[in-house]
Amino acid sequence: MTTTDRLLFVEEVAEMIRRSPASVRFMIHAGTAPKSAKLAGRRMFRESDVLAWIDEQFEKEAS
Repeated sequence: MTTTDRLLFVEEVAEMIRRSPASVRFMIHAGTAPKSAKLAGRRMFRESDVLAWIDEQFEKEAS
């Protein structure tokens, strides 16, 4: 993790990808969400991982 990399909560990731928090939780369960980890009892995402995941989704669509 870089020093400028923010940690995001499920709600913040949901807002970034314009989905509901419940949808993001389902994606985590299904294994289709960006990489995440539980820290201090809360699911967290690195901002860089979420942005990389978004880029991957566009690359998949282009192929």
